[in-house]
Amino acid sequence: MKKTILWWGRSDPNYSRNRIIRKQLKNLNYEILDFYPLVSRFGYIEALLKKIKRTDFVWVPCFRQRDILSASKWCLNKNIKLIIDPLISSWDKQTYEKERILNQKQSDALKKKESSLFNKADFVLADTNLHANLFQKKLCVDKNKIFTVYVGAEESLFNNLSSKNNTKKKFEILFYGSFLPLHGSEIIIKAAKSFKKNNNVHWTMLGAGPDLHKCKALAKDCPSISFEEKIEYTKLASRIKEADLLLGIFGSSNKAGNVIPNKVFQSLATGKTVITRKSNAYPKELLHLNKGIIFIEPNNPKALYSAVLKIIKDKRFLRKSNAQARIIYDTYFSEKIIRKQLKKILQLSL
Repeated sequence: MKKTILWWGRSDPNYSRNRIIRKQLKNLNYEILDFYPLVSRFGYIEALLKKIKRTDFVWVPCFRQRDILSASKWCLNKNIKLIIDPLISSWDKQTYEKERILNQKQSDALKKKESSLFNKADFVLADTNLHANLFQKKLCVDKNKIFTVYVGAEESLFNNLSSKNNTKKKFEILFYGSFLPLHGSEIIIKAAKSFKKNNNVHWTMLGAGPDLHKCKALAKDCPSISFEEKIEYTKLASRIKEADLLLGIFGSSNKAGNVIPNKVFQSLATGKTVITRKSNAYPKELLHLNKGIIFIEPNNPKALYSAVLKIIKDKRFLRKSNAQARIIYDTYFSEKIIRKQLKKILQLSL
């Protein structure tokens, strides 16, 4: 008999994190029932009025901190476990990432509120060990409640199956994303400009976001850099395969150091070498591997330039590195690994 999970919150079911989690829960033989409260703060009352049936667990998905309080009341009423997957800390984001920095009083109030919400859950998911540490040390969440579940990639889309042959004459280096400050996209532009006399290398910046205009201004009069508009998610894997080398993030903020971005998982899954900033968010075994995923110091265009130059000069290395990229993905970040991580949590919940 299938166990059931009540998916509580007005989340986007097509967001990649949610799709991956839901797929693996179903693979673990769980039925997912969706409950989208009209107003988050009144979700408990609405669930009572709608006579939502009792499930084995309640799951509050990523970015839905506002739904935790009502969901926790429901769980207490029904004597069932609450699992939350915040993905980020609103306090951390609002205090250290947003351009409008909160004053100390506002920051402390938000921190206290979020700490209270997280502690209402029985299990708190984190996407990296550093976010797990943040939840424990900054938000005072019991470490025994916190479990790391990697973001991963949707393998039905992102895989290393061969696609159409790349007919481009130039070696293409691809960055894609939302041009957030933590991405350090201007670092890429500065590194690319060092290659302006190399007609065999082209840098493509794909997407849109806050730092896009800054990057375009920096790239002015540099023909080796081009910009492409955001594309449909379903076309992203094919675009990755067209490129020769992928780029991650290079920002120096604590936030940038705490994450493993989607683009890294997706690039590795497609069997593409990716260069990104060094971070202890990754399994420690990978930090000195220097193949498949290549780490450089953050906020360092010279280091990025050197890493790219080395790869361009040794095509044999790139072929071996691409093969290693998929091995890294399968070993550490695959859907199979995510399923095991989830299974462990659910078994503990019984």
